Amino acid sequence: MNKLAAEHLTVAYDSAPVIEDLSLSIPDGKITILIGSNGCGKSTILRTLGRLLSPNAGHVYLDGKRIDRLPSKEVAKQMAILPQSPSAPDGLTVKELCYYGRNPHKGLFSRHTAEDMRMVEWALKATRMQEFAERTLDQLSGGQRQRAWIAMALAQETDYLLLDEPTTYLDLAHQVEVLELLRDLNRTFGRTIIMVLHDLNQAARYADHLVSVFQGKVYAQGAPKEVFTAELIHNVFGLNVKVIEDPVEHTPMLVPVGLCQCEGNCYWKTHSAQKSTT
Repeated sequence: MNKLAAEHLTVAYDSAPVIEDLSLSIPDGKITILIGSNGCGKSTILRTLGRLLSPNAGHVYLDGKRIDRLPSKEVAKQMAILPQSPSAPDGLTVKELCYYGRNPHKGLFSRHTAEDMRMVEWALKATRMQEFAERTLDQLSGGQRQRAWIAMALAQETDYLLLDEPTTYLDLAHQVEVLELLRDLNRTFGRTIIMVLHDLNQAARYADHLVSVFQGKVYAQGAPKEVFTAELIHNVFGLNVKVIEDPVEHTPMLVPVGLCQCEGNCYWKTHSAQKSTT
């Protein structure tokens, strides 16, 4: 059993289920990316894995133990979570932000220790943010700001890094900057990374393990070459595509052809209609 896993999760908002009887095991030391259409439950899965949401049924297990039964500080020592749009107090510098990541390792009124300083300096170096350490967050570009938040998560010194759409609102260059950084952190330091991405080609390029979510359930999961097929994209997104090989990374790459124009009851139309009537 992998260290982070969910069994038979159901999560509902206002009694309407978003996730239903979902089981998922996260591969250790890999990059796992959740894909799926808007509203399918990707962010809900991520937030539930990180104990930001409590399931209505089922459980999340961390190292074989129910995560809801673990002390919050123990969870924070193993798992760092970045939401879609994190916020910080005005005037906070990058280095000050990083020190927030050390809170799970400190007592209530503890001062910064030598280990805190070492980890903050390491996190700044790993994210290439040393030269921006004394700048405030509002003085940074979008990509730099996202790297600062990742540095804070690294300073937290966890095995797991969970990110909800880390490239949202970034231009293409900054998207690639953040994704390359995350891949480098995974390859160099062995961090297990779980994230939600909307861009399917980026997901196929950077994932070791893809999880396709459809209507609150896992539709398919596995290596990108196994999962990323024209049939899956049609069934999950209602989009017709040609799947070719990425000429740089040799991963699957899709070329959109058009929206689903099927006559009759294709998988996507049938199951989308069923969900909308429940």
